[in-house]
Amino acid sequence: MPQVLTRTTRTFQPTSPMVAAVLALAAVMTLSRAALAGPPLICHAFETGSAPLLPWSAGTGWNTPDRSYDVQRLTADTLRLLTADAPVLARMENLRRATIYAARDGRVAAELLAAVLERALGAAAEGGRDPLAWFDAGYLIESYRQAEPVFHRDARFSVAHASIETDGLSGYRLVLKAMERAGSNPEMEFAASLMKEGPASAEHRRRATTGAKAGSLLARNLSR
Repeated sequence: MPQVLTRTTRTFQPTSPMVAAVLALAAVMTLSRAALAGPPLICHAFETGSAPLLPWSAGTGWNTPDRSYDVQRLTADTLRLLTADAPVLARMENLRRATIYAARDGRVAAELLAAVLERALGAAAEGGRDPLAWFDAGYLIESYRQAEPVFHRDARFSVAHASIETDGLSGYRLVLKAMERAGSNPEMEFAASLMKEGPASAEHRRRATTGAKAGSLLARNLSR
């Protein structure tokens, strides 16, 4: 899939044939890496072991949903899978799949976002002790944010994403709140590392790597 740039770039005019050749070579190398590039919350499936997941096709690649799946069931099915005992990595993969399904229908996208946010608000009303409700809300917000450039041609999904920007919601901050309540959680650190760039991402990944047990699902996901 095309690489999505998230940073503002400046227009640069080559001043010599040598510079132009270097830039052309860089462009070719970028295109050759396209299959590995893209928003990490969307374009890279996670290994989850035997955890229950939303239906998916057997095809390869990041965008292979089950075309026969009824997206009108998405909100109910997703909430059913986000149980208290669902592993963080399974939550990440289910929310990744849910975001891709939601891109088909703007009403479903808005409904799913509202339902997951409502759960987080409910947890806050009860004292905010459940870190998973905060994590799910934050992860879905950031998944929508990263997915919008990928599915920007679908105006229906863009409307759902626009509500996030309008309300100034930061999924990353909600995930940080979840980690405060969960204590040391390498899987959540891994998730947070995929939401940022630069030193912040590197620090989250370092903590995830430090906490990952040898041979664990987390270690396998980190090594990919």
